[in-house]
Amino acid sequence: MRALQLEAFGHLVVVDMADPVAGPGEIVMQTIATGICGSDIHGYTGDNGRRSPGQVMGHETVGRIHEIGPGVDAVAYPIGSLATVNPVIVPRRDLEEFAGREQHAPARSVVGVNPAIVSAFAERFVVPAGNVLLLPESMPETHGALIEPLAVGLNAVRRVSLAKGDRVLIIGGGPIGQSTVLAALYEGASEVYVSELNEARRQLCASLGAIVIDPREAPVAEQLVLKHGGLVDVAVDAVGISQSLSDALLSTAFGGRVCLVGMGSPQLDVSAYRISTEERSVIGSFTYSFDVFRDCAEWVARGDAAFDSLISAEVGLDEADSMFHRLATVADIPGKAIVRLDR
Repeated sequence: MRALQLEAFGHLVVVDMADPVAGPGEIVMQTIATGICGSDIHGYTGDNGRRSPGQVMGHETVGRIHEIGPGVDAVAYPIGSLATVNPVIVPRRDLEEFAGREQHAPARSVVGVNPAIVSAFAERFVVPAGNVLLLPESMPETHGALIEPLAVGLNAVRRVSLAKGDRVLIIGGGPIGQSTVLAALYEGASEVYVSELNEARRQLCASLGAIVIDPREAPVAEQLVLKHGGLVDVAVDAVGISQSLSDALLSTAFGGRVCLVGMGSPQLDVSAYRISTEERSVIGSFTYSFDVFRDCAEWVARGDAAFDSLISAEVGLDEADSMFHRLATVADIPGKAIVRLDR
């Protein structure tokens, strides 16, 4: 099979690898398409320390069941079925203890992050059967690759206890910010604002139903007060740098809630008084529970015309390195770029 290997930071190559074999309780997936995550770009450049040369990345994926291993129910997992994969793998011994919060299991492993796992930028890859979710044949195949990033957004708005009618600000209009826009509207937000520097991303977020803000025009909080009726109840920082978290804190009303889901920097400067004296809550969000991922898969399977807008570019394996380089340098693609492995 062919796979996209990180030969060195800043360079991906297409290599031939042995076909994987399903072991007990495992499924071999035949990949259709895999999205390029922001964390993949940081791994490609070597900026985040969470990817290693020699590995095959990829975790936002959709494919078909190619082979099932011993002990896997052939009725529950028919060969050829369309499916997505929850990339958070939890050891069987920890499933009961961490049920409903699987992402908290210390021994968890993430497909596409763990360098020992040949992941979804390969034509085939192996995962535990419990991580495979079947999808209806009626849905567009590529929408299956959107489930993972949408689950990140859905988990973020649930972590921050978004309530129906809340006014929400999202800092950052990239793919995770876009996913969070849809998740916030799905969960009942009355208004969703997006602060984003890039004009193309602002236009995309506006097409999804957000009210967009250019932070270069004036401070975000000032624009919310002067143009949009006041500060918000909830802010989601989908960037994760000191300035974006500051904007999130300043833009929420006293007692407001802020969710940090972006990972732009491992260390942040925080205005402690904005949290303590004004009683804001700041909560982190990382990946999702199995329940949130399943809920998101069901949401995407029901269909929404907005999902088409999230995909801005499709390339084959041979063009993937050029696309990674483009995303890491020019960043002129407003939405999600996906790699098609079925071409």
